[in-house]
Amino acid sequence: MSLRHFGLLAALLILTGCNPITQENFAKLEAGMSRQQVEELLGKPGECAGALGMSSCTWGSKHRFISIQYAGDKVLMFSGQGLK
Repeated sequence: MSLRHFGLLAALLILTGCNPITQENFAKLEAGMSRQQVEELLGKPGECAGALGMSSCTWGSKHRFISIQYAGDKVLMFSGQGLK
C-alpha cells in the first residue's frame, strides 16, 4: 500500500470515528438541556426550523439521525433513528 493510500485510509478512519450521531451521545441528552450544551455534544445541526419560540433541529442523515425539539433555548423532547 502506498503512503498516499495509507494517509487517505487513516483520514477516513479518523473522520468515521468522530461521528457524534451515536447511541452513546443520544443517551446523554436530557430534557431541559440548553442548545449550547447540545451543540457541544453533537456539533452544529444540519437543519433547523421553527416559529413562535419553538424549534426543531436535526443532526445526521435521512436514515440515521437525532432530532431535538426546543422550547426557547431548552430541550423539550428528542428522538433518534438508526443509531449504533
